[in-house]
Parts: sequence; structure tokens; C-alpha cells
Amino acid sequence: MAEQQNKVQEQDVNQLRKVRREKLADLQSNGKNPFEITKFDVTCHAVDIKEHFEEMEGKQVTLAGRVMQKRVMGKASFCNVLDQSGDIQSYVARDSIGEEAYKDFKKMDIGDIVGVEGEVFKTKTGEISIHASSVKLLSKSLQILPEKFHGLTNTDMRYRQRYVDLIMNTEVRDTFIKRSKIISAIRRHLDGQGFLEVETPMLVSNAGGAAARPFETHFNALDEDFKLRISLELYLKRLIVGGLERVYEIGRVFRNEGLDTRHNPEFTLMELYQAYTDYNGMMDLAEDLYRHVAKEVLGTAMITYNGVEMDLEKPFERITMVDAVKKYAGVDWNEVETLEQARELAKEHHVEFEDRHKKGDILSLFFEEFVEEHLIQPTFVMDHPIEISPLTKKKPGNPEYVERFELFMNGWEMANAYSELNDPIDQRERFKAQEELLAQGDEEANTTDEDFLNALEIGMPPTGGIGFGIDRMCMLLTDSAAIRDVLAFPTMKTLGGKDQ
Repeated sequence: MAEQQNKVQEQDVNQLRKVRREKLADLQSNGKNPFEITKFDVTCHAVDIKEHFEEMEGKQVTLAGRVMQKRVMGKASFCNVLDQSGDIQSYVARDSIGEEAYKDFKKMDIGDIVGVEGEVFKTKTGEISIHASSVKLLSKSLQILPEKFHGLTNTDMRYRQRYVDLIMNTEVRDTFIKRSKIISAIRRHLDGQGFLEVETPMLVSNAGGAAARPFETHFNALDEDFKLRISLELYLKRLIVGGLERVYEIGRVFRNEGLDTRHNPEFTLMELYQAYTDYNGMMDLAEDLYRHVAKEVLGTAMITYNGVEMDLEKPFERITMVDAVKKYAGVDWNEVETLEQARELAKEHHVEFEDRHKKGDILSLFFEEFVEEHLIQPTFVMDHPIEISPLTKKKPGNPEYVERFELFMNGWEMANAYSELNDPIDQRERFKAQEELLAQGDEEANTTDEDFLNALEIGMPPTGGIGFGIDRMCMLLTDSAAIRDVLAFPTMKTLGGKDQ
């Protein structure tokens, strides 16, 4: 029965598409081809008229957008036109636009893009509107817009055809406008702190700076294999070596990993590096940045995600990884002296580990298993084990740990920061340990970057560095359930050999 209904609906849609193409052919044969129009002068948007009605009442305006509703009533009609800012009603009367133009208007379809010129007024029912003196067809829609796009059986279509999603859902459009504002606010804030925005290579011979598996490709002109970057770190540090004391980059990175609500193989990362500071300076910067962006974009430092309030005005909590594991798992890692003890504790607490994992790796596994989900309010988790931090300075007097923190909110890692390792001899040993892990089958381990080591030998000042997941920040500040909701065009599995 459902299959038969679908077939009938498809036949109806096909017939409607046919009618639209016939309308286009008729327009073209009468010298009214909308696709020949090259421009239309827009003087305002819907939101301008609605928010400043008292100033604009009685004034002539021109506005352009997509017809979303149309009610034809003899000699006078109404239509709703949607532009980027929202929608507004237009009153279209035969006596105001002329008989031939009114006939053309009546043939227009939902989804057509029009330019409206007219006077701002308010209807008897109190709705702010435009009394049209002209309605011009600027582009013909040959497809049929869904009535309720969220109700589609195949919800993937929202992501595959984001352009339709944006048309049909105001909240989706608002999310992407906010995303743009978030990134602009970050830039303004950092520029005001004396940071320089820079660009570094995406196509690299050595993809380092993070624990991730890279995508690989072949560069025909040089007949060499390259990788897509997994991080921004190593090139930005080279710029610190070169004397640029405060640098940042916002850009795409690529990690050959799975898809879920918080992961997409290409995503937007921001990394920044500041000479002559450490991870404490980065904590202050991260807290200040989140607070500033929330206030500028949302107008408040009190944010709500999935019904849970987070107060960014309060000082963020700071706790070491060892203390966090003690608090939430009841295990004091200060009393764990050997790898065997760590393995026994893991078995007792049903924490899975691999033979290659060392004591610090197992501490990190405990943290992931027992702690992360509890870190709802903004929390800096500090002082990670050296085994999982190959690019970070050791803690003075405690060489098993490094000066590193991760910022958690809503149980998610939101930022990762170090007091950057600037000792080239120590760095070479860390790379060597990473190479050994790679040989043991760890596909996410780093490889030795000789040019980066050479840069460190030239000399890098004491430096603090941090990486922010921009997509997760956007999820949090727009109350979006999944990373796909804040990526305009997320990665999707292809259908029938091509994206549909």
C-alpha cells in the first residue's frame, strides 16, 4: 500500500515538474526568459522592514527572495517572499502592477525567485507587508519544494540537499548565520590581542601534530606521495621559530576516521601559538575567548545545551587528570608505580587495553572510561601522561607528566593545549618513541619530521599553544545535536555511485 502511494506521489511530482518546464518554455517563447536577467537592485531585507517599520512605513523599497506562499484571490493576491533574513508578505493587486503583469504573477510557482518593488504598509490584520507596484520573476524553480522537509522519510536528504534544508527550515539558516558570526568573533578577538592570522599547507609530506590516521594521495607532477594535514601545529611552530610571536590559523584538517555525532573526516580546527607563555596562559586565553564569543554572538555568557545550563561567566574548574580519575573512578594513580600494577587495575575495572599500552596510556583509558561524561561544566583537565603527549614539555620535577590540558564542556573535549616542547633533543627522542609505536601497528602515531627538528635546533622560544574544535564550539553555542548540523555539507556515503 505504502509503495503504491509513493508511486502515485512520484507521478504527481513528475507531472508538476512537467508543468513548470512548460511554463518556462512559454516565458522564453514570449521573450520573458527569467534566466537572461543579470541583476536586481535590492534596497532592504525582510528583517529591516519588520524591525524598523515605524521609520519605513510609506517608503518605497525593493526586496528579492523566494516565493514560499501564494494566495490568489481574483483581482488581488498575497505572497510571502523569503530572503536570507526571513520572510515578509507582499500584497499584489492587478490595479497596482498592471493586467499583464498580474497574469504573469498568477502563473508563478512556489519556489520561484522574485524581485518585489512597492510601499511598506500594515494590513488591516496588523501584518507588516509590501504593497507591490512591481513583481519581477528573476529565476524559475523547476523542482517542487517539500511541504514539510523535516518529515521526509529519508532524513539524510536534509544533509545531502542542504540548499533545500536551508530554504525550508528557519532554524537551520539561523545556525549557519551564527556559525559565521562565531568565527568572525574569534578573529576579531584574537586580532585585538595582537595575533596574526596565517595560512599553512594542507598537502604535506609528513602529517604530524596529532594522533590520527591521515588521508593519502599522489602528486603526479612530482611523482610523490603526499598526505592531507591532520593538524596545523608543526608549521605554525615554524613561524614562531621565525619570529612571529603570536599566530593563529582557522582551517580544514582531515582525519581518516569514522563518522558519528561529533566526528567528520574533514572539520574546522583553529590552532594558535603564543611565544613567551605556557599552558597556564593558554587556559586564561581559552576561558576568555569562550566567554567573549558567547557574549558577542548570543548576548549572554549563560548558554544552554540540550536543556543543561553552562555558566561561562564563572571561572572554569581546573583539575589534574590524576585527581579527576581519583574523584570519579576511585583510583589514585599516584600509588601506581609499575606497568603491571596499571594492568591489574585495568583488569579489575574492566578497562580494555593493548599490549603496547604503557602506564600513562592506561591512565588515559581510565579517564576516558570514567571521567569524561561527568565534565559538563567548563573544566580544564591538566597534566597528562607523557606517553600520550609527544609534543609537550615535561612537568618540572615530575617527568612522567607534561604541561598539557584539555578543555571539557558537556562531556566533550573542546580544546587541547600545551606548554610546547622546544628541546630538539627531547623532541627527537619522542619522535623515535612514536616511530616504535607505528612499527607496532599504531596507525595514529607520528613520524619523525626532520625539518621541524631543524627548526627547533634554530631555536624556539618558550611557547604556549592550543587547538580549538570550531565545529564543536558551533554545536555548543547553537544547541545543535550533531556535527552534521553545523557543517553546511557534511561527508555522506555516496548513493548509486554519486551523491544524491
